[in-house]
Amino acid sequence: MNLRRSLTVATVLGVALGTGGWLMGRSLRTDEPTVVDGRRLFSQVLDAVQNRFVDSLPPDSLWHMATLGMVDELHDPHSVFLVADRLSRFREQTTGQYAGLGLRVDVRDGWITVIAPLPGSPSEAAGLMTGDRVVRIDAMDTKGLTSEEALLKLRGAAGSRVVLTVERLGVDGRLTFTLTRQVIRVSAVQRIAMLPSRVGYLDVSVFSDSTAEEVAAGVDSLLALGMASLVLDLRGNPGGLVQQGAAVSDLFLDPGQEIVTLRGRTPESNQTFTDKLPQKWPSLPIVVLVDRGSASAAEIVAGALQDHDRAVVVGSTTYGKGSAQSVFEAGPTGALKLTTSLWFTPVGRSISIRHATMEPVAPRRAAAAPDSLTSEVDSMVAKRKAFRTDKGRIVYGGGGITPDVLARDSAAIEQGAILQSVLGRAVPTFRDALTALALSLKSSGALSSTTFAVTPAMRAELLAGVRARGAVVADSAFEENAAVVDRLIGYEVTRYVFGRDAEFSRRTADDPVMQRALTLLRDAPGRDALLVRASAEHPSKAGGRS
Repeated sequence: MNLRRSLTVATVLGVALGTGGWLMGRSLRTDEPTVVDGRRLFSQVLDAVQNRFVDSLPPDSLWHMATLGMVDELHDPHSVFLVADRLSRFREQTTGQYAGLGLRVDVRDGWITVIAPLPGSPSEAAGLMTGDRVVRIDAMDTKGLTSEEALLKLRGAAGSRVVLTVERLGVDGRLTFTLTRQVIRVSAVQRIAMLPSRVGYLDVSVFSDSTAEEVAAGVDSLLALGMASLVLDLRGNPGGLVQQGAAVSDLFLDPGQEIVTLRGRTPESNQTFTDKLPQKWPSLPIVVLVDRGSASAAEIVAGALQDHDRAVVVGSTTYGKGSAQSVFEAGPTGALKLTTSLWFTPVGRSISIRHATMEPVAPRRAAAAPDSLTSEVDSMVAKRKAFRTDKGRIVYGGGGITPDVLARDSAAIEQGAILQSVLGRAVPTFRDALTALALSLKSSGALSSTTFAVTPAMRAELLAGVRARGAVVADSAFEENAAVVDRLIGYEVTRYVFGRDAEFSRRTADDPVMQRALTLLRDAPGRDALLVRASAEHPSKAGGRS
């Protein structure tokens, strides 16, 4: 079609030039305004396209295309017109609610496979288990469905029923489950755990409308278990509601302390959030974990607690989304999400970075682009504007929240990237074979300890599984990347055989960022002692400058 259109345009242009240009001489304007009249121009272009374009187009589609084009031409990756289905997903993120079964699924060997039922969900109550293969949803065969297509089938109005037909390893015949969809509330706090040395751990995955409430409840529950210090994990957290970022900060700051300031063109776009309530846990030492997937409201929390010396920030520099968006409803067609202000940390830092992509894409706890920690230190010290916290510590503006202590699993990130490159198109096959290996070991009952060692035999079985599925992978691909292959085997097998809590413990033991936090919090230092410990590793000192 494009070629045909190009040929048509070329033909018309040639005819026009050959006949004195009278076709080109048909002006869009009926008079000659002295100034640009944008509305008239738009109307004339719309009229010309609607009535004279070589192909006929539905009138509504032109308005739709014009709307999308207008927002796109802002060249702001965070401003977007949300059509109905995208608006629905956006609302799910901000409310944490949807109607469905509470079932996490993915595709394994071409079939929809249960990754995990959510706690308290209809799928957990029905007895669905990790590794179950969902072969039918009602009357539909699921072979070949994508996980997104399956989720659409699994979701529906609250109170409606759905029948799942399941194959389970070690069980003869198929199992049938009849479930009733319910309103599922996805917790913003994904994990609450007590780590060694009485270090509490909160994994906050998003800032929806209940995040502050969930964080407060989580801290209280950990204190009841004897927590002496806290790790607040914001890695991979894409943000969410600015108000919730301010509310979570409010939990850990003193009344009157500024949290964040929004500055825009209109009066309603300008706002300063200030702490209102006294701290419930003023003596609790806190380490905040961040990475390049931490954005927006997650950066508001990290920035506010860093500027007021309330927490030590550990990890890698954050995404840098220093802007806030307002949502303007547009009826059943969708809504406009528009950047209306920039935000600044309490000491006046703007941390905004202009990105080409719309939202943070760094997978949670997973590989970011391989880069050098040393380069990051040098870059921030040499190029970024320095600010001073309440106690005079140096922090940086102009490019995300820079941690007080830089830490990253660089070796694993680089090895993971190499393995993916070597596997190429066989990555999904590798994933299928990995799950099959985990299910095989679960079925055999051969493993009795969560700290089992990954053996060469397991690695060989995985490679055989990859090849049995038709992928051509050299022995060297596994031999040269044995460390990362063994890690992946260890995590997958632990999850399927012992559960997600055991998998979390195994990942924590391998996580250098978490281990750095535990080292800083050893023996439960006071708040000031924690700052002193962190100061020895501050980027300004690591870079050789003060």
